[in-house]
Amino acid sequence: MAVERTFVMIKPDGVQRGLVGEIITRLERRGIKLVALKFMNATDAILEAHYAEHVGKGFFAGLVEYIKSGPVVAMVWEGDNAIETIRTTMGKTKANEAAPGTIRGDLALHISRNLVHGSDGGDAASKEIAIWFTAAEQVEYTRAIDGWIHE
Repeated sequence: MAVERTFVMIKPDGVQRGLVGEIITRLERRGIKLVALKFMNATDAILEAHYAEHVGKGFFAGLVEYIKSGPVVAMVWEGDNAIETIRTTMGKTKANEAAPGTIRGDLALHISRNLVHGSDGGDAASKEIAIWFTAAEQVEYTRAIDGWIHE
């Protein structure tokens, strides 16, 4: 299995609803390792870089205003197949289509308030991590439990 790093953001609705702990807990229970975390207000510069492929689209301004409407939790996670594992744990983007047992399936109803963002592939993860975190902000460490998670 490939050890990967990926970006996850708990959006303002997740923060406002008091779901930060539950979302982090669900990812930790999967065995993925948290290596960076910031509780912050996203800036225009960060959001324009993060959502660069959507600049000029009709929904872009509303998306940026929504993410700026409250604090977010930006994180980097690491683990075997971390991208796919986290996306499966989050559930489908359209929350009303997300399976029960997933973050979105259990806790969200609408695509516009789906609680969490996760990188959709390796290139996106690398780009998004670099936008939100410096290398120095990502912590390298070994967990005592890793031998119980990985072969």
